[in-house]
Amino acid sequence: MTYPNQLSLLRIILAPVFLVLYMIDGMFYKEIAIAVFFVAVLTDWYDGVIARRYGMTSRLGVFLDPLADKVLTSFAFLLFYIIGIMPLWMLIVIIVRDIGITLLRSLQEYKGKTLPTKFSAKVKTFIQMSYIFLILLILLMIELFPQSEIVKISEGFLNSDLNYVLLFGITIITLYTGLQYLFDLRKYSG
Repeated sequence: MTYPNQLSLLRIILAPVFLVLYMIDGMFYKEIAIAVFFVAVLTDWYDGVIARRYGMTSRLGVFLDPLADKVLTSFAFLLFYIIGIMPLWMLIVIIVRDIGITLLRSLQEYKGKTLPTKFSAKVKTFIQMSYIFLILLILLMIELFPQSEIVKISEGFLNSDLNYVLLFGITIITLYTGLQYLFDLRKYSG
């Protein structure tokens, strides 16, 4: 097991830790949860740098790295559903797409074929992570400054049409990248 693959596994482990910590009452746990999420995202960047710089890419890594990203973002979106920011149907679309693509990639690996991560899927992950960071920062500000004007604006944003449109866009992009994999698989199989 290469060091980059170990970092991907760490990211998978940190995802539920992030959710559990955030759900515990108390500002301290929410701060730790956000720090855990940030560390998990850093492992994503760092494992890629190490794998490319030192030639530690592997078939397992090609599979494990995007899986870890999907697990991390899925737990963040699950949190957003639990606290009432994200509609259930969007959560289901994103998680079903991610499980489906992971199963598809696993099947291809079993057949001895690698289904590499598409550039559009990398862009999707970047957009998802950026949105998640924005929301986590807003939630942190609400906790830190409960009586400020920032809280009213932030809470207004979380329940706004703009936030819904952003989530809708993320859901559509996620679905689109999943369909791209399916079309590519048909092209290569047929």
